[in-house]
Amino acid sequence: MPNIVNTQQAEAWNGWEGQTWADNPDYYNGMLDGFNEALFTAAAIEEDDQVLDVGCGTGRTTLLAAGRAARGTALGIDLSAPMLKRARADAAGQGVANAVFEEGDAQVHPFGDGKYDVAISRGGVMFFADLVAGFTNIARALRPGGRLAIITSVPGSPDSDYARATAALRDHMRRPSPAAQGMMSMVDPTRINDVLTDAGFTNIDMQIIEAMENLGRTADEAATNICAMGPVRFNLSDLDEPTIAALRDAVRDGLRPYETPEGVQLRARVRLTTATRP
Repeated sequence: MPNIVNTQQAEAWNGWEGQTWADNPDYYNGMLDGFNEALFTAAAIEEDDQVLDVGCGTGRTTLLAAGRAARGTALGIDLSAPMLKRARADAAGQGVANAVFEEGDAQVHPFGDGKYDVAISRGGVMFFADLVAGFTNIARALRPGGRLAIITSVPGSPDSDYARATAALRDHMRRPSPAAQGMMSMVDPTRINDVLTDAGFTNIDMQIIEAMENLGRTADEAATNICAMGPVRFNLSDLDEPTIAALRDAVRDGLRPYETPEGVQLRARVRLTTATRP
């Protein structure tokens, strides 16, 4: 059994929320794929690199990393067994032999000292029980000169496309779902800088990246997807079905202006941070 110190998150991501992600990878990847180009440009993965993908989920970024490190390998690590099962199935289906997936807690996992050239994460690093300990372990896993490229959340804005489209849900979103706890742990750039510095990283750089997220083929599908997301489902769980249906209809109407031939497209923002192990 893997050594787990982040027991709260392990329980959450191996429960219904993790299963929801595993069952709906296209939706969740649609929300995040717009940021892949910026992430991988920053990571600068080379053909012979050994890549570590922290909090890999259903494996999208691990498989993309494996494609770039064609003569190397990409290891995806995650707490969620259901999501890793999906990741392994996708790797096998796509014939990607140099992508490996392990269930574990990246805060304490024995990666091996200096084994990796690059570490990436599309959000998974936000959920460490101890951020400094987590990034210290990642730094230890990187070779001297190894690169870190991560994407984390930014503070929500009432003027964002998502906030306007889902305004009907605002008063109901009272607390994070179990799996969402920690999601806002790295929204403060000063905090990020302090954590990475304490973990031993240098050359820390941050920038805000904007991209389009795709929430579904139609406003109706997107509203259904949003209301099934863990944090929303969790906060609506005490409402009766007619009330939930009315909220879903209001979200659908809010999403109508964002329908395009390519799907429901909303502008979204994240923070991209890069750093180096000296």
